[in-house]
Amino acid sequence: MSNKKFDKSTLPSRHVTEGPERAPHRSYLYAMGLTEEEIHQPLIGVCSCWNEAAPCNIALMRQAQAVKQGVKAAGGTPREFCTITVTDGIAMGHQGMKSSLVSREIIADSVEVTIRGHSYDALVGIAGCDKSLPGMMMSMLRLNIPSVFMYGGTILPGRHKDRDVTVVDVFEGVGQHSAGNMSEKELMELEVVACPGAGACGGQFTANTMACVSEAIGLALPYSAGAPAEYESRDSYAVMSGKAVMNLIEKNIRPRDICTEKAFQNAAVIVAATGGSTNGGLHLPAMAHEAGIEFDLMRVAEVFKSTPYIADLKPGGKYVAKDLYETGGVPVLLKELLRGGYLHGDCMTVTGKTLGDNIENAEVAAPDNRVVYPVSNPITETGGVVGLKGNLAPEGAIVKVAGLKNLTFSGPAKCFDCEEDAFAAVERRDYKDGDVIIIRYEGPKGGPGMREMLSTTAALYGQGAGDNVALITDGRFSGGTRGFCIGHIGPEAAVGGPLGLLNDGDIITIDAINGTLDVDISDEEMAIRKAAWKPRKNGYYSGALYKYEQLVGSASKGALTHPGGAAEENCYADI
Repeated sequence: MSNKKFDKSTLPSRHVTEGPERAPHRSYLYAMGLTEEEIHQPLIGVCSCWNEAAPCNIALMRQAQAVKQGVKAAGGTPREFCTITVTDGIAMGHQGMKSSLVSREIIADSVEVTIRGHSYDALVGIAGCDKSLPGMMMSMLRLNIPSVFMYGGTILPGRHKDRDVTVVDVFEGVGQHSAGNMSEKELMELEVVACPGAGACGGQFTANTMACVSEAIGLALPYSAGAPAEYESRDSYAVMSGKAVMNLIEKNIRPRDICTEKAFQNAAVIVAATGGSTNGGLHLPAMAHEAGIEFDLMRVAEVFKSTPYIADLKPGGKYVAKDLYETGGVPVLLKELLRGGYLHGDCMTVTGKTLGDNIENAEVAAPDNRVVYPVSNPITETGGVVGLKGNLAPEGAIVKVAGLKNLTFSGPAKCFDCEEDAFAAVERRDYKDGDVIIIRYEGPKGGPGMREMLSTTAALYGQGAGDNVALITDGRFSGGTRGFCIGHIGPEAAVGGPLGLLNDGDIITIDAINGTLDVDISDEEMAIRKAAWKPRKNGYYSGALYKYEQLVGSASKGALTHPGGAAEENCYADI
């Protein structure tokens, strides 16, 4: 028995459903209530990152059920499964954050092995928290079966003292409390209203940045990134995503047909144009790697440098993701960028049409259009995120400049070998205006796990020092970070990079206009320090963090753990 619309003889699921020798396999499918007709239809993996760890994920299972309706309506058989997430808002500021970036690889690996093990023909992936979005899209590019990505949706803003607030306001409230500017009672009042329900952090932090990327790169349906998680209108996009993946099977359009180098350039444009998370400079290279495309941090930074910053979104701006949705969604932003010549409109997408075709009829819904500026009158001429290079970062580094008053900074280094020590010093206000705080041995290998530093940066901002000190790390920053904060320094300190050779008082100069990051040390002095340097032990000698440390490479390449699509000899989609 076969579905005439789809040729099962060319699909991976034939290995588990077709022929007398697969009778044992089919018996398992019958045990789950499938009919003969359903068994011989294409089998579609519907994967969500649902869990009860954080609000980012609690609406995902509802949306997965809607995806399944769409798959069934279009002649497919959905098979639902879940994968993990580590939620940064809860992992932040302690040892749990070492697991965050590691989770991206585990998500990609777990989706891959589930699809491979059960020979599914296509994938619809639903993700809601920072690392789950790139992790899910990485798995799609790795497997290269027809795939549609869907974001689980942003959280609605909280309200405190007649203004919109997000979780970042709570992190900064900790700094205000330590500075004596906020009482413990007011801090508690803020914490109980900042996150009013389901959805990912509300500003243009990592989740919403990568959600915008999913539409710009063509893996998600137009408008699907916009509606907040609690809006039931999201379910209609989930149904459409289920139908769309069946159309991709019929037309044999795969993720690597969609995510070309030009599509990755489009993705980098939207990160810069929205003042998005610096983590975009980590995740785009990793996604490109899965497709066999070389698109490292400095290549991403080239695109950033030529892109105007036009979306006035937190943390550098005024508005949250819900406001962008009410303005008309990501397509309105894409259309403005395309009009200005900043996007490749001819890139294929999961609709089976080009990006330009998808957004042709996009219109601003909010009459005042307060969120998206015209490209002719941008917030700033160059993107909200900038790449840096110099003798302190030979492989590169990244900084978010959206909202910064000054784009240059010079001052003496104040060195810490882990985040906890730096945070304790900030809590004690053991720093001076003009200092450059160094947090090292927090890179992909050194951590291990490349922690984010939101607790420390938010505390500085809460104390009123956000514009008066700089912070440099071989770790990462949250998309919610603001201030002069530079991350992804490479090579990292743990492999003998220059950051590990600094002493207190060394003068560091940051120039985000010209894209440089240097320390005033001669090459001869640097060589002497390098000869005296010895590797540090991090104490992780077993388990997932140990395995990650053994495999992971430089942040400038995306913190990769395997050779990627360029080394591939057998692609799953071709079995």
